[in-house]
Amino acid sequence: MRPRSLDEVVGQKHLLRAGSPLRVIASDQDGSAVSVILWGPPGTGKTTMAQAIAHTSGRRFVELSAVTAGIKDVRTVMERALNDRDLYDIATVLFLDEIHRFTKAQQDALLPGVENGWVTLIAATTENPSFSVISPLLSRSLLLTLETLSDADIAELLDRAVADPRGLGGAVELTAEGRDALVQLSSGDARRALTGLEAAAGSALASAESGESDESEAPGESSEPDGDTPKPKEITAELVSLAVDRALLRYDKDGDQHYDVISAFIKSMRGSDPDAAIHYLARMIEAGEDPRFIARRLMVHAAEDVGLADPQALTIAVAAAQATQLIGLPEARIPLAEATIYIATAPKSNAVISAIDAAIADVKAGRFGSVPKPLRDAHYPGAKKLGHGRGYRYPHDDPRGVVRQQYLPDEIVGARYYEPTSHGNEREVSERLEKIRRISRGD
Repeated sequence: MRPRSLDEVVGQKHLLRAGSPLRVIASDQDGSAVSVILWGPPGTGKTTMAQAIAHTSGRRFVELSAVTAGIKDVRTVMERALNDRDLYDIATVLFLDEIHRFTKAQQDALLPGVENGWVTLIAATTENPSFSVISPLLSRSLLLTLETLSDADIAELLDRAVADPRGLGGAVELTAEGRDALVQLSSGDARRALTGLEAAAGSALASAESGESDESEAPGESSEPDGDTPKPKEITAELVSLAVDRALLRYDKDGDQHYDVISAFIKSMRGSDPDAAIHYLARMIEAGEDPRFIARRLMVHAAEDVGLADPQALTIAVAAAQATQLIGLPEARIPLAEATIYIATAPKSNAVISAIDAAIADVKAGRFGSVPKPLRDAHYPGAKKLGHGRGYRYPHDDPRGVVRQQYLPDEIVGARYYEPTSHGNEREVSERLEKIRRISRGD
């Protein structure tokens, strides 16, 4: 069912308007058409567009996959393209699928051909080119972003596949509920939608061949209408759910989706939205994310964004991490969810991370000075002769448990790194700390 021309492509209208770079390449109106990088999720038409151009362009079309090709293959294509251009005046379009899998050296091999116009490069990637494509190649190419297909686009593709002789040729009938189920399953991925349709159609036709009757028919009723033409077997939502066990998530553990989902997970907890946090947790679990990675992020978030506003948050996050290590999935989803909800609903404070980051910034900048002599170690031989420990006041000797004493070096005396908020437990910490500072520092 792959489109044979750009006119048959569904969706991506922003890239297929008249005069667009892809239209120019396809019509061969300009022999010096710019190279392009197609960036988008799986199943949105990257390979389809390249192959559609191959059918309509007057240029020689070469296709390579970064999964199997190497530098030698790239150089062979470049040499052939240069010869074809100089000897026969034939331009070459090179389609490179999954360019993000090429190493820097392999991508470097593309530069001479692209820069000198030996080939028009059409590269496809599912990963952000800013991270996966070298800068020299990126600057010499036009980056085109493909969008996830809409529900209407997917429905159109499904209806076409059911009716088209290249597809199912009308052998099955797709009900409205069945179409909706497949659209929901696809998550905007045309390939996934057609794969689900194929699986459901196979189940429907196999059921028909085995002579199984439709459950909705009364005993003795025939599933075929009068005449010799059998009624097409229906693809219902129930049949789709039986043929396809679950909707596979679009999630690359080494790509953008990994970082986007974990970022949304953390920001949802920070924003105190337990429903959104649980949603992203479910996406990570269903996509096969390492539960230990999730547990580590929970511990970091509990310390960074909850902190002393609720010290119990870190304890619960650590317990969830230990439980995850001991029991594994699927049971580990429960303590992970418990920690996620607790952290999301806990009072928030970033005072702890602000304190340590401010202190580290001072140390890196050279603002630290010498440890005051009363605080230095006085246990080794000769230390007391140096004045170490002399004048140290023991806090427990005071009934308040706090004494007036300088703890910071002279160079930064009076520095205040930890500034507790008024949220949760830190409200009490703030009041107590002010009293302590008045006694110990005289603030």
